[in-house]
Amino acid sequence: MAEIIQRDGTWAFDGSTVRITPGLHRSVPLFRQTYGEIAVPLEAVAGVVYEPERKRGRLRLRLREGADPLLQATGGRLPDAADPYRLSVDIDRSGVAEYVAEEIRHALLIEQIPKEPAGAYLLPGPPVPVSVRSSDGTVSFDGARVRIDWSDTSDRVKRATGPRIIGLPDLVQVEWLPNSGYEDGFLRFVTNDSVFSKLPPEKDPFALDLWGSARRDLLTALVATAVMARLPHPSTRTPGGHGRGELVRGDPSRLLAAAPGDSVPPQASRTPRAHQESRAPQALPSPPEEIHDMLLRRLRELGELHRDGVLTDEEFATTKAAVLRDFH
Repeated sequence: MAEIIQRDGTWAFDGSTVRITPGLHRSVPLFRQTYGEIAVPLEAVAGVVYEPERKRGRLRLRLREGADPLLQATGGRLPDAADPYRLSVDIDRSGVAEYVAEEIRHALLIEQIPKEPAGAYLLPGPPVPVSVRSSDGTVSFDGARVRIDWSDTSDRVKRATGPRIIGLPDLVQVEWLPNSGYEDGFLRFVTNDSVFSKLPPEKDPFALDLWGSARRDLLTALVATAVMARLPHPSTRTPGGHGRGELVRGDPSRLLAAAPGDSVPPQASRTPRAHQESRAPQALPSPPEEIHDMLLRRLRELGELHRDGVLTDEEFATTKAAVLRDFH
């Protein structure tokens, strides 16, 4: 067993799995504490390096492309401190860090782990249901559908459309950009009906505008990852084109929607270390008459906003289409 214990967290390698446990110190970002312990199978690892510096060094684990839904969902945009595959190492423990890195490299050589992209996710995403409260509202995912409930400070366009519910079969694309503290971020769910919409995140009824606490807004990556983990692997994308099977690395990611009954990776290797504010998404009112009346009220509100000049023609058309879709 090769192991290094630091204030930032613990890495332990038993020859087949790198077990990464976040530290409990207040300096450890909330995202890492909430994401919890990660068991990385050796076949998911592409390499490891220790980077010494004058006062502190860093251990970095590099995973094979397509092996981890977290990396697929965040596209390399996680801040360094929130990256679970990075460990800050005290300078007096640099020898131990080098030993752990060498043990992992030796095992990769012995097992002849390929460096090519993985054809399936080798790590599970966060368990569901998962719910995160952000500056623009609460986003929830129960394994089959995404629900967004707007906050009182959300744009009037969003509040007028009511809660947004998106089933995985309707999902075309998920885009995630963190709130850096200097620039706003967003979590956007693009559907077949909104794929050509150019609305900014603050007005898009399918997007959360992340403008508040960067520390808390970063937790929206939990939902993005949970959705990603339950979609067919990006290796199933169709070459070229813009079909449902395409996934483009970086910005944006093209996702192929999965049916609720599709199999998902086991969750045994994840042990959350902090409260994830998880709850099952609420359902819409069950009586059809109540749903019908509610949607009519929303349409009247949208018409008034359009007449008053609050909504542009494009904003009115997009939000009206979103409301009308709920009639079916």
